[in-house]
Amino acid sequence: MNPTAPVFAARGLSMRFGKRRVLDGLDLELAPGQVTALLGENGAGKSTLIKLALGVLKAQRGTLTVAGCCPLKQSGLVRQRVGFVPDVPDAYPWMTARELFRFLAPHWPSWDAALAESLLESLCVPTATPFKSMSRGEGMKAMLVAALAPRPSLLLLDEPFAGLDPLVREEVLRSVIGELRSDPNGGERTVLVATHDLDVVARIADRVAILAHGKIAQHGAVGEVLGAKSLDDGNGAGDGSNALLDDGAGVGAATFKLRDVLAATRSTETAVR
Repeated sequence: MNPTAPVFAARGLSMRFGKRRVLDGLDLELAPGQVTALLGENGAGKSTLIKLALGVLKAQRGTLTVAGCCPLKQSGLVRQRVGFVPDVPDAYPWMTARELFRFLAPHWPSWDAALAESLLESLCVPTATPFKSMSRGEGMKAMLVAALAPRPSLLLLDEPFAGLDPLVREEVLRSVIGELRSDPNGGERTVLVATHDLDVVARIADRVAILAHGKIAQHGAVGEVLGAKSLDDGNGAGDGSNALLDDGAGVGAATFKLRDVLAATRSTETAVR
């Protein structure tokens, strides 16, 4: 894999479900070492894009390269290079976290058992409780550990914090921000997180891509798109891991900015029609 090539490159992706057009010539590139938040309303196509990246769906048009691979033709390599956290834990209900990891480890040559143990401990994941008896927060933390243990070059997160209570979400965010950015070579991992939670964006994102009407309406640094900047909170180096909104109005102002962007996109779409 070329270290200077985009880790994720979508060009002209189009996808329909029946008469419903979900993606309409979407273009998106992710540079190595960036945490990008994919923002959009419910039903905008965020999960569809992630499923295309994983090779679960096939686009009707366009091309997609993920971690240097074609998701459809090189699915094995994609699985080795890409970590994925779904919006709902997808392990067998009777499995415990340890049973899930024993099942997964042989399929990933890069599986780091020591990292998995460290994350299990730091996130307080119950290891002997079956998934069917875990809380939503516990299940999501276990899936996050499973995605990070192989040390993937690209991490895809599909609404991983949705439905978590504030205390659990805060615990997960604080515990994994460092791991989201680390890779075995000491560089930074590339992350694409699909969300509509602007607090998550403000905490972890370097860049924002806004998905509306099947296209990327805006894509750029957090400050360019939502009026935010990366600041050092006194505990870090101001490297983007503590992105804070800078206009004194906090996440609420960014929410209005997002609404303005989506409204402008709708107006443009209506004019075209």
